[in-house]
Amino acid sequence: MEFTQEDLWNQIATLGWDVRYDNIVIEVGGTVVSGIHQGEEYNKKWATPYGTRKYNKDAFIVIKNLSRTPFESSKPMDREHKPPHSQESTEPQDIVVNMEGGVGGSWEVKEEDVKS
Repeated sequence: MEFTQEDLWNQIATLGWDVRYDNIVIEVGGTVVSGIHQGEEYNKKWATPYGTRKYNKDAFIVIKNLSRTPFESSKPMDREHKPPHSQESTEPQDIVVNMEGGVGGSWEVKEEDVKS
């Protein structure tokens, strides 16, 4: 398929965007920026200088309409948060480990009732 400028205008019209009044931006995705400071003797074959942008072979263009982005900040819940797992006991329990037979032997864990 051959992409034409008319295809772009048709897609913008399909979305109902108004190119005169909407804040439309074009961004490039599929890129990487080097974030590591290299010394003077770095290996230029494998490392790139700090701040260098590389475009992947499958980079893509994103057209955003910032005027119609439904961004809304998070808000606290309108109720008290009570997850079902919060009902579990959090008090420590005494556990006795009985090992018999040394290395490779059998062992079992028994819970003992604490008597006052």
